[in-house]
Amino acid sequence: MERWLLRMAKWARHPPSAGRVKLVFIVVAICLAIVLLEQVFGFPEELVPNKTRWR
Repeated sequence: MERWLLRMAKWARHPPSAGRVKLVFIVVAICLAIVLLEQVFGFPEELVPNKTRWR
């Protein structure tokens, strides 16, 4: 818990650059787009591993 408080204090004193913030937003947007596409079109059956029964 202390580590997170120290990190938040450091970020408050020295916030990340605008470029870094844009990069994070772009990465999050790409991840959300992939999840949305998977929800709309489904996951390809060819990429699902075969279900095997263990004895």
